[in-house]
Amino acid sequence: MSTTTLASHNVPLSLPDGLSQEQLLVFKPFNNWIATLTNSLRLQADAAHPFHADPYALRSVTIQSYDRFGGGRVGFVKLAANVSNSAGESLPAIAFLRGPSVAMLVMLIPDDAPPGSDERYVVLTVQPRIAAGSLGFVELPAGMVDDEGSFKGVAAKEIEEELGVTIHEDELTCLSELAAPEEDAGGEGLAKAMFPSAGGCDEHITIFSHERRIPRDQLQEWSGRLTGLRSHGEKITLKVVPMKDAWKAGARDAKCLAALALWQGLQQEKKL
Repeated sequence: MSTTTLASHNVPLSLPDGLSQEQLLVFKPFNNWIATLTNSLRLQADAAHPFHADPYALRSVTIQSYDRFGGGRVGFVKLAANVSNSAGESLPAIAFLRGPSVAMLVMLIPDDAPPGSDERYVVLTVQPRIAAGSLGFVELPAGMVDDEGSFKGVAAKEIEEELGVTIHEDELTCLSELAAPEEDAGGEGLAKAMFPSAGGCDEHITIFSHERRIPRDQLQEWSGRLTGLRSHGEKITLKVVPMKDAWKAGARDAKCLAALALWQGLQQEKKL
């Protein structure tokens, strides 16, 4: 472990062996995290802020561990930050940084369903999620956003890879943007997305939806289909369920529950 100064913020930065400050600063999730935190801390200058009388400040950052992806680029980072006020009161500040993701609510409507019918089916994936200790975790199709990818582009790509369906970016509806509350110009600048574990992880998931009509006999063909990129270690089975039952089938998946809630709420407010 070595200690230097994070030049952009003039605070001590401790780094594990094998990771330089230059390599860390190429890792976009770290830059996004510290920029958003800095902006949030700046808001304490407002007399109406609950922490105005004794504001918190970022005192130091310690990178505890990191992982690399293909090509040697930094992929995941775990850090501990010291965020405290003059009274020595600290805020919980251990974070796992992995960056943004996308999730897709894909709804299938049988082509013989009459206009105005509420008969819809949701496509879920069943795949190993070792972090959850599961070899058959049921969830919405999802994928990570890399430094170069657009959110809509990644969503369309993941649908093609996981579901075997080609969808143009323009055919996707961003539920997260439609549902996001209007933010003041002086707001924190948080992403218009769902944060599944804000107490310990920076991951935020932008949720998209897409619906299409297909022949009814294709519904059975889709369910149980094997998909996914084997070169990426993906072994995915598709699961098609009636939309009215999707909240039960995907009850362990925060993405699924959030997507269904967003879609229903936007439908009720006639924003879809």
